[in-house]
Amino acid sequence: MGQVAFERDGDVAVITMDDGKANALSPSLIEEIGAAFDRAEQEAEAVVLTGREGRFCAGFDLKILMGGGQPAKDLFMAGGELFLRIYLHPQPVVTAATGHAIAGGALLLGVGDVRVGAIGDFKIGLNEISIGVPLPVFALEIAQAVIATPHLFDATLRAKVYRPTEAATVGWLNGAVDASVLAETALREANALAALPGKPFAISKHSQRRALADRVRAVTEDDLEEILRRMSVG
Repeated sequence: MGQVAFERDGDVAVITMDDGKANALSPSLIEEIGAAFDRAEQEAEAVVLTGREGRFCAGFDLKILMGGGQPAKDLFMAGGELFLRIYLHPQPVVTAATGHAIAGGALLLGVGDVRVGAIGDFKIGLNEISIGVPLPVFALEIAQAVIATPHLFDATLRAKVYRPTEAATVGWLNGAVDASVLAETALREANALAALPGKPFAISKHSQRRALADRVRAVTEDDLEEILRRMSVG
């Protein structure tokens, strides 16, 4: 059984992650999300990416990450490339956090064009440093693109996580709404964006974002090798 559901709601592709657990970014989940975005590009005009109730995404699979070596590097590389693919996706993308969005989950949330979240006792943010994992360059670049400058240090190096209403004040979210209207809100935002002329939107979005993507892709492999090397010493 797949971990990602694909549905059409008019012109909007709704991509829902549900691995039955925390929606951790495993190699298979990353692959399924990427395939769903490929399908959306062919069949829809805009995308909503969401999770199951209470869980948006818990970030990278820690069993693989903490094992280190080539599997950890491969997972980081695949996840980083997925974030950039969504960041550059030619159609409008609305990310709708149904619950916790931690570590890589916050990055998956952050690459949406419009980001909405359900109000509740949920955590959103980059907690990597607090659990002993350095932030790769793609995480720092994505955070810098969405987090308001006065909050950037706290949101990255201080590993601060936020409740949804707080996340909306620092930049992880554009808005936080009651869980009962989250899906409706995300669809409304996606439909509004889908009404824009598609080709000019896609061209302008790529022009606005390609410099970050090029910069990250140019250094990510060396950055990850350096992180893994330094983490394995002492």
